[in-house]
Amino acid sequence: MHIIGHIVRFIVSALVLLLVSHIVHGFYIHGFWRAIIAAIVITLLGLAMEALFGRRISPYGRGIIGFISGAIVIYVAQIFVHGMHVSIIGALLASLVIGIIDLFVPTSFRRPRNE
Repeated sequence: MHIIGHIVRFIVSALVLLLVSHIVHGFYIHGFWRAIIAAIVITLLGLAMEALFGRRISPYGRGIIGFISGAIVIYVAQIFVHGMHVSIIGALLASLVIGIIDLFVPTSFRRPRNE
């Protein structure tokens, strides 16, 4: 994927995070640039989690494990992003809403199933 494609995906991810911030009580991001930083941090944490535990635990995986690992990644991301505040319930709800939005507007970096 070209660099423009990555930039577009991070912008879409940031917009999704801002939308989720308005929908989910317990999940808050202050401003667009912090949402961009949060999208980058969430991607990096998701890739690190996937490298440690394998593809099945990826936040972008399907099922309950993907949902829970997504919530953990979102909750931990607040440590690295100032202006992002997430409660445990907020992380769970955000993971659910992001998963639903991702069904219609894919924001993740997906790899072919063969890997």
